[in-house]
Amino acid sequence: MSKIILERNICIGCGSCQAVCPKNWEMGDDAKINLLGSAKKEDEKYELEVSDLACNQEAADICPVQCIHIEK
Repeated sequence: MSKIILERNICIGCGSCQAVCPKNWEMGDDAKINLLGSAKKEDEKYELEVSDLACNQEAADICPVQCIHIEK
């Protein structure tokens, strides 16, 4: 299992992650991204465990502020 971690407070709402991986990323009403199906862990950190990273590694790589992290 891999873990996707979103530091939402760092997000600038550019939408790059949603563009490359729309099945897991969605823009919120506050113009910051949401990691669909994730659980809030602390402050503005959200985590989601996945068996297949699919396009999420690309989403992490393309993020201009590096608010998406992948733990393998």
